[in-house]
Amino acid sequence: MGFENLKLEKGMYRQEGMTFTQVLESLDPSENYRGTALEGTDAFQRQLKRFGIRVKGAGSSTVEKFFRTMDSAVLFPEYIARTVRQGMEENDILPSIVATSTVIDSMDYRSIRATLSDEEKTPSHVAEGAVIPATHVKTKENLISLTKRGRMLVASYEAVRFQKLDLFSVMLRQIGSYIQKMQLQDAVEVLKNGDGNQNAAKVYQVGTAPISGTSGTIGYNQLVEFWGQFDPYTMNTLLCSTGTMTKLLKIPEFQNPLTGLNFQGTGKLTTPLGAELHRTSALEDGTIIGLDSRYALELVRAGDVLVEYDKLIDRQLERAAVTSISGFGKICDGACAVLTV
Repeated sequence: MGFENLKLEKGMYRQEGMTFTQVLESLDPSENYRGTALEGTDAFQRQLKRFGIRVKGAGSSTVEKFFRTMDSAVLFPEYIARTVRQGMEENDILPSIVATSTVIDSMDYRSIRATLSDEEKTPSHVAEGAVIPATHVKTKENLISLTKRGRMLVASYEAVRFQKLDLFSVMLRQIGSYIQKMQLQDAVEVLKNGDGNQNAAKVYQVGTAPISGTSGTIGYNQLVEFWGQFDPYTMNTLLCSTGTMTKLLKIPEFQNPLTGLNFQGTGKLTTPLGAELHRTSALEDGTIIGLDSRYALELVRAGDVLVEYDKLIDRQLERAAVTSISGFGKICDGACAVLTV
């Protein structure tokens, strides 16, 4: 078959606007394998099969197997990137708080925003011949700030060459988990303080109108009052620290049997208000972020997970960087607010 005869080279990582896998797919389309034993695999997975490289399972190969030939060595950076990406996706809550993702091929990005006055947020009857209310969409004054997050992979080839890929993958997924944690901190920072375009979230304090209660305590009444500040949006997601979540789960209304069954069956916590509850170390105790995840946040990525492919292909694992460049922008200002206990 075609995949067995492809010539692999470093230049496949340099194709502008295309990832390594996309280059492989252009040379060896997956649609050619419909109805065969290889249906459901992508071009990269077929190359692993070509060289007999098993990346997981009891019979996983060693790192050394990637370097048996120059062609198979070209696959190693993509294996690194995929495994790191897998670690980023494990326990990732970004998809639960991001309304849309934008991929760009530069370091500069200017997003748009919709500006609505309080009157424009209120539905009104449009009489015949009258002017229809307008929503003004404008570009933001300041660029979205993109940040490089990553880890340096420091290991000699001699130290890892005989290690099973199954074990080596665990180390790589840990790198991905770290990158994901840093990106979540960036997202929380933008939700709270804005993206540099004077759009910080409105802050409400327990014990200060319109939130009742006593500062330092949190109850169901305060959450309901916080929920009421989101009109015309819907507070469908809550972010808080482990300490704050512990207090929330002790509120009697959160101990509804159906809430417990949902947590036991799916691992997801849903509040009596219908909002998903997520914990993160990016928030300090006593601070809760509420948002309408459909309208609050935009994720901007400058490409995919980046690896120093030249070093990796040439077995120079010492200080090979694995990075991801991303940033966040606020979309609709009123779709996010902060409650301070």
